[in-house]
Amino acid sequence: MHTVSALPGNTYAAAAAPAPRFDIYVFIHKALREFMHHTVAAVGAMDVDDAGERADVCDQVELLLATLRGHVQHENDFIHTAIEARRAGGAAETAGDHVEHLEAIANLEDETHALRCAAPAQRTMLALRLYRHLAAFVGENLLHMQVEETRNNASLWALYRDDELVELHGRLMATIPPQEMAMTVRWLAVALSVPELAILFADLRAKAPPPAVEALLGVVREQVSAPRWARLAQAIGRQP
Repeated sequence: MHTVSALPGNTYAAAAAPAPRFDIYVFIHKALREFMHHTVAAVGAMDVDDAGERADVCDQVELLLATLRGHVQHENDFIHTAIEARRAGGAAETAGDHVEHLEAIANLEDETHALRCAAPAQRTMLALRLYRHLAAFVGENLLHMQVEETRNNASLWALYRDDELVELHGRLMATIPPQEMAMTVRWLAVALSVPELAILFADLRAKAPPPAVEALLGVVREQVSAPRWARLAQAIGRQP
């Protein structure tokens, strides 16, 4: 388990640097934080005796957990592998966290299934249990991501040039199927700033076919306000 006091004293040094390094974590972690916060709130506000709402919230929890399981796998396969290739043991701390996270995900999936199928008398108790355990899991993930964004990034920046990190990120992105990408963009749309979204879509336009980019822009349009969409359209040279 991590505590804020355990983080290095120069946590925010990179943010103040005149030429920041390529950050492989920043966009996806913003999206995951938004997804996690939204899901915890949905569980807390759920009317457990409304069958439709209970099913929808359980679906969202299960999608979040599946997304986090996939994210762990992506980091294990690409980021941790890259660190370990040039610094043995360099990813040991967050790799150990990932083992615990996968166990917690499995437990939360069991709790979600129990709530979905619960008899009326058990629903309130099971919903509160899921809410508390999911909130604790999210809290641990927030601290874990902070460690990745500081200690793991420090290792990546010491071991790799930016062009190598961009190439690594590209290989990771190439493994993500369209449906998963659309779901991720749904959360990126509300988690990133407009300039960050413009950077994201500049990269997508360089790598993905135009119909796929248009489909993802449609996902963004459904999630953002009209003023925010207008600013993004202007930033990417598109009519709002």
